[in-house]
Amino acid sequence: MKKNLSIGLSAFALAALLSGCAGTSGTATSTTPVAATTPPGSAAAGSAPASTSAPAAAGPDLKVADSTAGRIVVDGKGMSVYYYTKDVKDSGTSTCTGGCIAAWPPALAAGDTPTVDGVTGTVGTIATPEGKKQLTINGMPVYYYAKDLAAGDIRGQGVGSVWYLVAPSGDMITGTSGY
Repeated sequence: MKKNLSIGLSAFALAALLSGCAGTSGTATSTTPVAATTPPGSAAAGSAPASTSAPAAAGPDLKVADSTAGRIVVDGKGMSVYYYTKDVKDSGTSTCTGGCIAAWPPALAAGDTPTVDGVTGTVGTIATPEGKKQLTINGMPVYYYAKDLAAGDIRGQGVGSVWYLVAPSGDMITGTSGY
């Protein structure tokens, strides 16, 4: 019974991710640096982020958390964010399009100006093909990994030798491999 329920939920989650991935190219906008502090408060840890929803408005868009890979950048719900090494810094576009988005949904800003807590890298946004605001750190878009199911998961670390966690400074963390 548990196995059938798990398979059914996995299929539903995959269908939900795939239905939100219609775009095939990035649209450029300029990034806007923000201060490295925000008002206190954060959202409670929850389930995996949806590909089309922004972080909870009650907390910062991005904050810092401890993980087995060290201090990393996470969203307001504690979900890890990643860099894609095929993206070009300061290009204003994401190279993760089409099927890539199903596994690596963009981390989206909750409002016009991203808010951060503890992140010292320069945070901004770029436009997605759907017109949403994808978060960037030091000019690089950031993403979730669909297999990270709970706050603190870092299953995307090192996947394909092109996906890596983000340090609070905006540096890429390449020292550990994925699960």
